Amino acid sequence: MSDAVLDASAVLALLRGEPGGDTVADYIGEAAISAVNLQEVAKEMLREGASIERVRPVLDELGLDVRPHDSQAACAAAALDQQTRQHGRGLGDRLCMALGLQLAVPVLATDREWAKVEVKGLTVQNLR
Repeated sequence: MSDAVLDASAVLALLRGEPGGDTVADYIGEAAISAVNLQEVAKEMLREGASIERVRPVLDELGLDVRPHDSQAACAAAALDQQTRQHGRGLGDRLCMALGLQLAVPVLATDREWAKVEVKGLTVQNLR
């Protein structure tokens, strides 16, 4: 069972040694992430110069429960569009929020704008 859902920004804070990364470290091996958010992390690692051969092992070491982007996840994220659109929340953010709601656990993120989103049942822990 997962104790939290991690946004891509939370994982990147851990990997980069940024503020909030220490909190994320407490959830390693006990957190979930959507496959779309994991792709965002991998993309950023590649942009920062990591090789694809290095990215996969680093992400695997985190022991995250990677959840698929299937039709259920797609519909759950789409259902959050109206509540999140005015705050600039995109697909990755909505998937992360929807997964947090599905699992009934807090979502960890570094973007302060998430605090403006009001979704019944959603708990966001801002890391900065």
